[in-house]
Amino acid sequence: MQRFVIFTNEIHISHSMRQELKKLVSGEISVTYSTAFEPVIEACSSESCGTDRENLEGAWLGEDMKKAYIEMFKQGYAASVEVWDKDLHLIGGLYGLTLGYGFFGESMFSLKPNASKIALIVLAKYLESRGITLIDCQLETPHLRSMGGRFIPYDEYLKIIRGE
Repeated sequence: MQRFVIFTNEIHISHSMRQELKKLVSGEISVTYSTAFEPVIEACSSESCGTDRENLEGAWLGEDMKKAYIEMFKQGYAASVEVWDKDLHLIGGLYGLTLGYGFFGESMFSLKPNASKIALIVLAKYLESRGITLIDCQLETPHLRSMGGRFIPYDEYLKIIRGE
């Protein structure tokens, strides 16, 4: 068995994404942490999130799941990353759980090109600075593979998240 992960110190930032990240410096976009968890989870469950969810059985976020994640957020286990445009409209983000030495990504959305990639890059750098080495992606996608995602053996995965 294997897990699809991104190591925080191996996040791939393409040349075009480096150009996009300059928008953070110029003020065209901004990123926040866990300031809009409920809007992020709502956007991730929306059909307008930019992801084709009709063919992903079990990937839909129902009301019970949203309530459970909101409760985990209130207890300090769940977190979100939000990407805003200059007019402070939420244009992308992601959410997941931080446990041990891993961040377990649950879902992401992008209403503007590259917004979810920006959220993932900023998250990886934030986690790395705090000693968290792994982002569990759960699913392999071309998007996540392009960002540095890869499969690792399950026994290695367990050692990492346990901090061994």
